[in-house]
Amino acid sequence: MTITLTKGQKVSLQKQNGGTLTNVRMGLGWDAVKKRGLFGSRDQSIDLDASALLFDAGGKLVDQIWFRQLRSKDGAVVHTGDNLTGAGDGDDESIRVDLARLPAGVKTLVFTVNSFTGQDFSQIENAFCRLVDEAGGGAEVAKYSLSGSGRHNAQIMAKVTREGSGWSMTALGIPASGRTFHDLLPAIAGAL
Repeated sequence: MTITLTKGQKVSLQKQNGGTLTNVRMGLGWDAVKKRGLFGSRDQSIDLDASALLFDAGGKLVDQIWFRQLRSKDGAVVHTGDNLTGAGDGDDESIRVDLARLPAGVKTLVFTVNSFTGQDFSQIENAFCRLVDEAGGGAEVAKYSLSGSGRHNAQIMAKVTREGSGWSMTALGIPASGRTFHDLLPAIAGAL
């Protein structure tokens, strides 16, 4: 059963049978708004980039997974590749996380999205991020809509936080500006 999250809402990643999720995938999907012109509308390409940032309990960045580094140092987090257009249905970019393999020092994963080419969210529609239980047959656990036009070209989507022996996910939806996650680090610090 999917939980549709609203900004600021938190959900436990505890399974209904009492176990915890171990292998999850954060999927990002979007469509480009069609450009209207004299001769009708035409498709455009929008290159959004998903990133996963790993932080310790003190808020220090310990690893980053993005289109220039597709695998974490320990191999527990893997980006499946860069989609340059947003074309197609479903998830356009995905990041797989083996929560059980993450080092104990990693307390929070923050997922971001940004437009490397600079287009803003007023040119994007049907944007979402969703958490999928990879070990449970690909069942969608939670979904958060990123839609809502604006002049920002990035967004801090969600965070997954270690809580005792389990994890929770919080929908953040913080508008930001920047071509890569590096530009978002000051805003992320306030969300940890």
